[in-house]
Amino acid sequence: MRRVIVSSDGVSVVPAEAPEPGPGEVLVRTAVAGVCGSDTHALAGLHPFIQLPYAPGHEVCGTVEATGSSVTAVTVGQRVTLEPFLPCWECKQCLAGRQNVCERLRFFGCAHDQGGMADYFTVDERRLHVIPDALTWEQAAFIEPLGTPVHAVGLAGGVREKAVAILGAGTIGILTLQVARAYGARRIVMTARSQASRDRALSFGADAVVDASSPSCAEDVRAALGESADVVFDCVAEQSTTDQALAMVMKAGTVIVVGVPPADVRIPLPLIQDAQLRIQGSATYLPADFTESMRLLVEGGVDVSRMVTAKHPLDQAAAAFADAASGRHLKVLLI
Repeated sequence: MRRVIVSSDGVSVVPAEAPEPGPGEVLVRTAVAGVCGSDTHALAGLHPFIQLPYAPGHEVCGTVEATGSSVTAVTVGQRVTLEPFLPCWECKQCLAGRQNVCERLRFFGCAHDQGGMADYFTVDERRLHVIPDALTWEQAAFIEPLGTPVHAVGLAGGVREKAVAILGAGTIGILTLQVARAYGARRIVMTARSQASRDRALSFGADAVVDASSPSCAEDVRAALGESADVVFDCVAEQSTTDQALAMVMKAGTVIVVGVPPADVRIPLPLIQDAQLRIQGSATYLPADFTESMRLLVEGGVDVSRMVTAKHPLDQAAAAFADAASGRHLKVLLI
């Protein structure tokens, strides 16, 4: 079979032995895999948790090709997607139902010997979710990334009737916008550096968009909201957006760190204490978030019909990564 490998030399497609499912494992034939921002950051050496070389592909959907012994969750022929984090199932966090912050966490397609950018892969049956018949493959490709903002909004305590700011208008930012809208946010203002990204955010329903590179960004967001933000979702997570988030959030407000920070940032602790601010990290998702993502896609609460802007066959993985890193595309898929 073929497998994509990302190394310091770039993105390549190499021959590999097709894996066989062991007890409790499932063999999946890949149908579609999304190129995540984490993938392009890793290729550029900017991801804090992914070491090169690695086998990419964690936004993945496919068809069950075979099952190992004792598998009961899925059957051959079913369409599935997966939660890519691989918990130990035994630590304190796993036993408390917080497998996404497992103390010995591994991650399929990021820190694992397999990824979904391959003809086939094997994975523990407990990581799989059956895709509803109502969803196309392209829609199903968004179940995993959509789980991220669903989880983040839950950690924020919901957004109904709240003033919301979203920093960054990439894939996760646009999905966060749609989730916040579906959950009843009163007003949503987004920030983005490029005019194309700002136009895109407006086209997906942001009430207003502010230039993230403006020195007055925080003040402009507050003005566009007509008030301070109750919740800020930082989908970029670097020093500039951290500063902006803390400047635009209300006293006793919440900043949710959604993006993966490329490096450490400095936090003004006196402000955090005096304004009683909450900075909340959001780490991937849980099974309930996948269930909710599928519901939102099936019922139309989130519309991804305009979000796939480039598609490539597996042999053109390098071109897909180049498209995803270019800034010109919202979501790039390998078919």
